[in-house]
Amino acid sequence: MSGRIMGLDYGSKTVGVALSDDRLSFAMPKETIRRDSEKRLRRTLARIGELILENNVDKIVVGLPLMPDGTEGERAEKARAFAEKIRERSGLEVILMDERYTTTASAEELDEMLIPKEEQKAYIDQLAACHILEEYLHQQNERKEI
Repeated sequence: MSGRIMGLDYGSKTVGVALSDDRLSFAMPKETIRRDSEKRLRRTLARIGELILENNVDKIVVGLPLMPDGTEGERAEKARAFAEKIRERSGLEVILMDERYTTTASAEELDEMLIPKEEQKAYIDQLAACHILEEYLHQQNERKEI
């Protein structure tokens, strides 16, 4: 049986992490990796490496923050560079997935759950990573049904 898939929501201060279940049916929030500086990735990449090993991950999906019109800006370039570093370090397949509106959808979900705004920071990136990974899993499962 193949391993799990990891979803990542890359940001300048945090990286949200989600994991698929063993059957690749759904995504679960895992953690938020806090970053000291946008330019420093060593500890972030090390933690992702630990999570890959601990959770039998064999594929990674990284959110690609496209502009509303679908074009790529500076944030997308940074996400692409981050995804490439993960691929180089892990040797795993890294897939980029459109993540437009995942943070907005996550904030709305947290509001609906009545999580106070000041507490939402702890969860929003993990939830966005879940949305990114769930979209990928959904697309893969649809392809299997065809």
